[in-house]
Amino acid sequence: MSRAAPVRDVPSVSQSCDAVVAPVGTTVDAFMLVHQVERRTYGEGRAAVVLTLGTRTGRISGAPLWGERQAWAQELARGTIVRAVGRIGEYRGTRQLELSALSVAPAGSVPLRAVVPATGTTAADWTLLDQVRCALRAARIRRVLALFYDDPTFRAAYEDCPASTVGHHAQLGGLLRHTVEVASIGRAAALSSGADPELVFAGALLHDIGKLEAYQWRSGLFELTEPGALLGHVTLGMLMLGRQLAAQAVPPCSGREVVILQHLIASHHGALEFGAPVRPMTLEAEVLHHADHASARTTSMADALAASEHFTSGDLLSSRSLWQVDHRRVYRGTSDWGREGTPTTGS
Repeated sequence: MSRAAPVRDVPSVSQSCDAVVAPVGTTVDAFMLVHQVERRTYGEGRAAVVLTLGTRTGRISGAPLWGERQAWAQELARGTIVRAVGRIGEYRGTRQLELSALSVAPAGSVPLRAVVPATGTTAADWTLLDQVRCALRAARIRRVLALFYDDPTFRAAYEDCPASTVGHHAQLGGLLRHTVEVASIGRAAALSSGADPELVFAGALLHDIGKLEAYQWRSGLFELTEPGALLGHVTLGMLMLGRQLAAQAVPPCSGREVVILQHLIASHHGALEFGAPVRPMTLEAEVLHHADHASARTTSMADALAASEHFTSGDLLSSRSLWQVDHRRVYRGTSDWGREGTPTTGS
């Protein structure tokens, strides 16, 4: 990397702008994560290297590195945090980062959450889950959940794990935030439908535990592990629950209760074509499925509406259909509905 016009004062860099959302013409000097290093050949056999770099808000492609600048990426690996200096340009309607300097950040000098999408503080999420969990009247449900949620190693991993590799809650801390949403939606639906709210809460806390083994995220690259690709998080979650229960000298719940809990995990996707081995067969499983779906879909819609790249300047209707919301266009016009002191967008 010494030939990459290195920037030497890496620890003092100012994150004054985010390359993913900065306007064309903006000068960028920021830490970023390397997602892809691609070697391409263009017209007349011209070789170049194209980097895909990421920040907390998303990814941006670098302009092709020609000639000697290809050496900048010679030993650059995916998952490396770099300091990127350049300018936001545009080519054929697509924004790109025109790099003028690149340096690898010293190991450990940049927190992963500084260059990867992440939730904010997790303290409130843990407080909510722990307060409800410890107040459960069902002693055997409390004991089962404690096998996981009283384990510091499990909690540390669960606090950072994303809820998906791409899509809803695909951010560090996303799984914990998704779990809180599912638990909150599920408990409310259980109370209105006559389902057991404590069992639905248990399902919320157990339904996605398999993602800890299905996903890898510690490099900043959200990807499937080998078990995740071969088995999926639903199967892995059922196996995790089974192993944990089998390891206890005194069973924390009955055999029938084990199957009921496993069914919550197995059926939470609702349909076989969406990865559920079985469809919901209990009222609690039905509630859990819809709570999980509601959390995922509303978050995807909120993310689509918040992303400025989906809208031509000043427009309220997205410029194209979006895969995040089943290839629908989205509309972000709203009104204050007569509320005092609230600005109105649209009419």
